[in-house]
Amino acid sequence: MIKTLQLSLAACALVFACSLTASAQNQYLAKQDSLNKVYANKQGKTVFFELLGPGAVYSVNYDTRFAKRPDGWGGRIGLSYYSESGEHLFTAPLVVNYLAGKHGKYFEVGAGITYYNVNTNDVFFDNRYYEVIDPNGGYYVKEKNHNGVLGTLNFGYRYQPLDGGFAFRTGVSPVFTQDRFLPWWPYVSFGYSF
Repeated sequence: MIKTLQLSLAACALVFACSLTASAQNQYLAKQDSLNKVYANKQGKTVFFELLGPGAVYSVNYDTRFAKRPDGWGGRIGLSYYSESGEHLFTAPLVVNYLAGKHGKYFEVGAGITYYNVNTNDVFFDNRYYEVIDPNGGYYVKEKNHNGVLGTLNFGYRYQPLDGGFAFRTGVSPVFTQDRFLPWWPYVSFGYSF
């Protein structure tokens, strides 16, 4: 009789523990579903600092989705200025992109243009020199300031939490001009989503 009573109490305790666990799990899932519904209608926005990529050396960027959702179509605009030893490089990337994925983890694909103004010879830019005649009969070579537009693509991974916070991106951003094509130009960026 005592063993039967002990087994009955143990069975009741086990059923009670299982029902508490199921109830807690249901409450957690309900809370997650309500949070997902709230964030599903939130327009994803991010500011980030990017090394390499469409900005050439680095760029500071703002990215937003076009609709009130964390994924889908969006765009970004950035600025960069670099100067050293009398040479300068100014870039302004403008990119349209698409995010595919969920829960803050996305595959990103995009295409755009980068305006540049430069007086340096870099991996992206043509040599632009001209000769200057010296009054004493000699001549020397001087760099010519020039500007133009680069075409860019990007393929990569983006971590952008639904509720905001630290954001991270990495991938490749092929760059092309009329004369050159760099298929494996990498990028990495760190920022804040809100």
